[in-house]
Amino acid sequence: MLRHTLFAAVATAPLLLAQPVMAQVAPAAEPVEVDEIVVVGALTDVVLDREELQLTQANDLQDIFRSTPSVAVGGGVSIAQKIYVRGLEDSLLNVTVDGAPQRGTLFHHIGRVSIEPELLETVELQTGAGEATAGFGAVGGAIRFRTVDPVDMLRDGRDFGGIAKAGWFSNDGEKYSLTGFGRLFGEVGLLASYVVVNRDEVEDGDGDVLRGTAAEQRLGFIKLGGELGGGHRMAVSYEMRDEEGEFGQRPNWPVLAGDVLFPGEGQRRTAVANYGFDSGLGWDLEATGYWTRTEFTQDRYDRWGLYGAEIESIGFDLRGRFDIGAHRVTAGVEHRRDEVVSQYLDDPAVWGPWAWDPAVGRFTEEGTLSAVYVQDHWRPTEALLVSFGARYDDYELEQITFNDQTASDGFSFNAGLEYDLTTDLTFNIGYAEAFRGKEIGDAFTIEQRPGRISLQPGLQPEEVENFEVGVAWARDGFTASAVYYDMAIDNVILDQLGSGPAPQNSTYYENVGRYESDGIELRAGYRTGPFAVDAYFNSYDSELNDRQIEGYEQIALGNSMGDSWNLTASYDPSDQLSFQASVTRYDDLNDIEVLYREVELGWIGDTQFVDKPGYTTVDLFGRWAPFANPDVEILAAVYNLFDETYRAHASPADYSDIPGYEIVQGVNEPGRNVRLTVAYRF
Repeated sequence: MLRHTLFAAVATAPLLLAQPVMAQVAPAAEPVEVDEIVVVGALTDVVLDREELQLTQANDLQDIFRSTPSVAVGGGVSIAQKIYVRGLEDSLLNVTVDGAPQRGTLFHHIGRVSIEPELLETVELQTGAGEATAGFGAVGGAIRFRTVDPVDMLRDGRDFGGIAKAGWFSNDGEKYSLTGFGRLFGEVGLLASYVVVNRDEVEDGDGDVLRGTAAEQRLGFIKLGGELGGGHRMAVSYEMRDEEGEFGQRPNWPVLAGDVLFPGEGQRRTAVANYGFDSGLGWDLEATGYWTRTEFTQDRYDRWGLYGAEIESIGFDLRGRFDIGAHRVTAGVEHRRDEVVSQYLDDPAVWGPWAWDPAVGRFTEEGTLSAVYVQDHWRPTEALLVSFGARYDDYELEQITFNDQTASDGFSFNAGLEYDLTTDLTFNIGYAEAFRGKEIGDAFTIEQRPGRISLQPGLQPEEVENFEVGVAWARDGFTASAVYYDMAIDNVILDQLGSGPAPQNSTYYENVGRYESDGIELRAGYRTGPFAVDAYFNSYDSELNDRQIEGYEQIALGNSMGDSWNLTASYDPSDQLSFQASVTRYDDLNDIEVLYREVELGWIGDTQFVDKPGYTTVDLFGRWAPFANPDVEILAAVYNLFDETYRAHASPADYSDIPGYEIVQGVNEPGRNVRLTVAYRF
């Protein structure tokens, strides 16, 4: 964990990952790429691009963030994967796809975020609470997935084209995709893509089959848009993603010998409309409207039968940007409405005996969020960039089925500066607040017994403070940065394991105390000609009420990981050939004290201790275009080269040695996995 020394060994990430986002603001009279203007927390922000995702044959969330500082992914099974940023679960992040938020929790034993890497142009990561433009619920930061644009896929001089891919995984499955794109007129185009992934059950490094890890994934995507001329641009897109298989009762836990599998299916449908206007006179507008629906069904045929959950979100974000002297001001308003529904889907004769109230089999909550915000980037001198902003959020939650509600509103502020100490050395410091009221609950738990309540009376909103300070240096191909961050969340809203005294329901959201996290992130890199080497080292402590958190007891809040580092070397001798090798290490994290809640409820006498053993993985990647015409491309990858058997630190720890808790443990990660993909562009 955090050694409280800023001179710990530096390790790495790919060059792209090692570059902090530190874009400068151009003078007011020149065009400005606004999305790159970030000051508060800039040194730990990350951007991944399509080239990196394609080289690594990324297939899921863990592949995308495999060597990103401050980010860890656990869960084992694709449908159960969860993202953690500085230890905070993705339920405390603002995750968007082309501006459409992916909010709410369908089932606490599966993931909340689903995405197909094949369609991504960039992935932008903001770590920690940041500027006022970050969006609703950006307590731990924001992740922005941006899909490809049709015209950008065209080669010079072409008006249409396509890419067909076929891939094989040794551990174990196959992937096929077909994407077509074309120019309709001017810079406006149309893109359509269909992706199929068939996964068999995988094996861990010991050769043991991980039951319940097989799945079939289907994705369809269509996007229309581009530059309309006269400063106008637009895009509309629709995405459908399905995943189905037979999983364990709790997909993020192992399926033990003798356990049965249950059919499960997850779906996401997302529609997004984006519009922008650049006046050319120092102001521009940007509008995003979205609708997204996610679903998960599980057939518990041994008990209550088919059970389903659905979350639907609809909303918009409207912002304007204005150049006023040395100031670049962004002001906007956003609104979102969420609805979560869970219900028994079989005949009442099947589920009635299992329900708290056999007359009620459908449960609904609605949440309404509204906000206004303003952010100013001010350059008083060429060397100094100052940012300050404010945001007002209003949260309302109504439990439709059980006639209860809660509401909260509040302001949050941020301020930071970036100062060029020399032409090579930049200093950055920032302070940011974030505000989050109670949002819709976990769909699989919003049912409650008669006469009970699941919202603490007088529930207070979460209030976040995030402080960061760091330096970045770049010269002659060398880059390096060091950042220290300190974060706190007051009035943490959490459903603790187990029910308390009446009238509390078995699921009961209450203010449970104060969360604190502090850490360091070090990065370094060097590039010369076709060679590059990059590194990162990441270490942090995260505690709830001065107790280290763990992903089972603090589910929906966060998890603890050991110190991590990564070293990546790449060699690109030509446009037709690329190589990359990456080593990632997580150090042991031992003696984590757990089961405080069980002791509090009197279920057990004493707290217990669990360990998270360290592990090292080595990944290799290569790309080869064998012909002078690069229409054919061959991609090869070896994940987990040395067949390491390990459980990701971002998964629940292993409680199996604690009597009565043998089933509580995360799923092992796959062993060695060789991937081969052939792509043909036409």
